[in-house]
This record gives sequence, structure tokens and C-alpha cells, in this order.
Amino acid sequence: MEYLVISFTHKNTDIATREKIAFNNDLEKDAFLKKILLNDIINEAILLSTCNRIELVISTPNSKESGKIAISNFAQHSSLDSSELFHRADIYDNESAIHHIFTVASSLDSLVVGETQIAGQLKDAFKFSIDKGYSAQKLSRVIHFSFKCAAKVRNATQLGSGSVSVASTAVAQAKQLYKERNDVKALVIGAGEMSELACRHLLKYGFDVVICSRNMKKARVLAHSIISDGNGDEYKASQIEVRSYDELGLLLNSMELMITATSAPYPIIKAEMLNEIDFTRNWFDIALPRDIDNITFKDVNIYSVDDLQCIVDDNMALRASKAKEAYSIVGSMTMEFYNWLNTLSIEPIIKNIHLKSEEIIEKKLQNAIKKHFIRAEDQENIKKLCQTVMSEFLHHPTTKLKNLSNSHDGDIFLGTAQSLFALEEE
Repeated sequence: MEYLVISFTHKNTDIATREKIAFNNDLEKDAFLKKILLNDIINEAILLSTCNRIELVISTPNSKESGKIAISNFAQHSSLDSSELFHRADIYDNESAIHHIFTVASSLDSLVVGETQIAGQLKDAFKFSIDKGYSAQKLSRVIHFSFKCAAKVRNATQLGSGSVSVASTAVAQAKQLYKERNDVKALVIGAGEMSELACRHLLKYGFDVVICSRNMKKARVLAHSIISDGNGDEYKASQIEVRSYDELGLLLNSMELMITATSAPYPIIKAEMLNEIDFTRNWFDIALPRDIDNITFKDVNIYSVDDLQCIVDDNMALRASKAKEAYSIVGSMTMEFYNWLNTLSIEPIIKNIHLKSEEIIEKKLQNAIKKHFIRAEDQENIKKLCQTVMSEFLHHPTTKLKNLSNSHDGDIFLGTAQSLFALEEE
């Protein structure tokens, strides 16, 4: 069994390309996974789609052929050329695939190193796949071990300490733009997880917030939870306002700062919604697909996820030493995962070798009694003697087999042992 990961991220694709590859809802994810799993060569699959990455994790007996199938399906989904996708994608198999998954789970491959959302997003993708029956034992082992790795990285390096996310990065950039002022009110469009993070960071930096969402009830619940969540950050009700989505045009033309993070499958902010006004507007679009259309408008500065690179570079510099330690942990955990997998394979083989020896001893004893070579009353003592001899005989080869199973060619040795002891069926 092999592992395969096909990865499209901020490192190998621009935001326009990622928008085309991205999956906007669970129906699209379900259709994609269902389709690729119709191929017998792909046994299990998990699909992760966020604003910065699309990751497909596969369990397969043939990673090369599975990769071709997956890329072909990505091409159909995105209406992009399959050869272009093949050259853009980062493709990992086996140990490199496991290492990559552990790196992603540990937030070392994120746009903002140490951001806290990716682990939850990976858990959601895994749960979706499990609930649909698209993932089972093979990928469950990988994902659970990746969470174990992420926890070890977090505890050893404190990389996840503090608030680091795309939302917090956008707000930090906004604070730089308005560092000389304390009278700016921020518009937040959407009422999901990213919008909540944006609201909390804006309030922490001293901005008052206006929440605008299609779902007024959800927006009010969000505002209320921020005011009364008891996390030690106390905000007044006057600092958070909820406005109707019908007022979006008015808000866009009356407020200087805006962060949008909806799950809309198409741009919700277009050029015809804008009026010329006498101040500069700074808009941060942290959604994928983007919420803001391709707008070129006087005194409107638009920052997408990929435009936050300047802060990301600072983030990387500050965290470089911690990241080095974290990568060391990921490397050792990758080896530990494979060693653990090999023990899962070797233990049944060793058990069956001993069971086979027991069967031979019992068969030969009964045959010897039947032919009067030994007395029936001596059977137990002779059986114990045979078991001791066989156990001592098997001790060295089984110990050696355990050690060899952890080597790079462990699968070959395990297969040889199965063949030598005729354990293929077991």
C-alpha cells in the first residue's frame, strides 16, 4: 500500500489558479471524491480545500497511476489543462507524502507559519471523508499520527502561541496603515470562522467593528458571543454593530477599512457598487474564491491573501529557529510512523510463525502416540520440551525480522518471511 499527496498551495499556484481548483462547498467535494474513488486503484481519499491550499491525500497500491487519475479529475473540475496542473502541483509519495501531511498539520507549510486554523481544517476534511465512507484504516492512521505530530511540534516549539492566522495578518497590516489614527471603524463581511477571527483581532487592535452578513441571525449571534464570551477580552456592545446585507453598497462607500471572508462561490463586490468618494479605502479579501471582483478603482487598495507576503516574511524570520526545531520533529515523527506501521505488519507474521510451530508440534505428537513411538501419558512433558526447543530456535530469526522490518527495505523482508513460512493467505 502506498500514500500519495497532490498539493496546490500559495507556493506553486497564484490565487486566480487556486480559485479555479478550489472546492466551494461540500457537494463539490463529495462529487470529486466519489468520482476518483470509482477507480479501483484508489482505495481511500481525503480532500482539504482552504484559501491557501488544496490537498488530496490518497491511499493506493499504485501512486503513479493514481496521480494521473487525480490530476485528470482536477483538470475536469477546474477547466484547466491537465498538463499545466501536473507541472504546477507538488506531488509526494510514500515517506515524502507522510512528511508533507505532518508538515501541513503542524502549520509549517502555511502562509503564516504557526497559524492555528489548519489543524481544525484538516480535522474537518478527515471527518467529512470518514462520514462519507471515503476514508478508512489506512488514512485514519496517517491523520491521527499527523495530529500527534502537530501536538508535539506545538508543545516543543510554542509555534502556535499567540494569534497567527491569515485573519490576524490582515488586521496587522491594517493596523500599520492606520497606526496614526484611532477613529477608524472596520467593516467585516461574513459571519463564519474567518470573520470571527477578523472581528476579534480588529477589536484587540482598537478598531470598532461593523458586521454585515446575508445571515443576520448568525451575525447577531457572532457579535453577542464576542461581547460575552468571557475570554478575558471585554468589549462594549457599542464597539460591535450588525448591519443588514441590503446596506452593503452604502457601507462600502462610507467606510475606509473592510475585511471580507464569505464562502460565496462568486465575487459579491463589483465595480458598479462603488462611488467616487474623498478618502482612500483599504480592503482585505481573505476569501477563496475571492469576494472582490477584479476592480480597478481610484483610491481603493485591495489586498488578497497572496498580498500579505510582506508580513508573512517577517513572521518567517521571527519563527525561523523554532521552525528548524519543528522540522526536525516532523522528520523523526515520519520515521516513527513508518516504524509503527511496520510493527503492525510484523507482529501478525511472528504470531503466525509461532502458531504454525504449535500446529506442527501437536500434529507430530499425535502421530508419534498413534505409532506408539511415545506413551500418551508422557505427551505433556514432551510437548513442553518441543515448545521450548522451537521457541529458542525461532527467537533469533524473529528478533532479526523485527529489526529488519524497520529498515528501508522492510516490506521486502516481510514479504520474504511470509513466503518462507507459507503465510501468504494468513
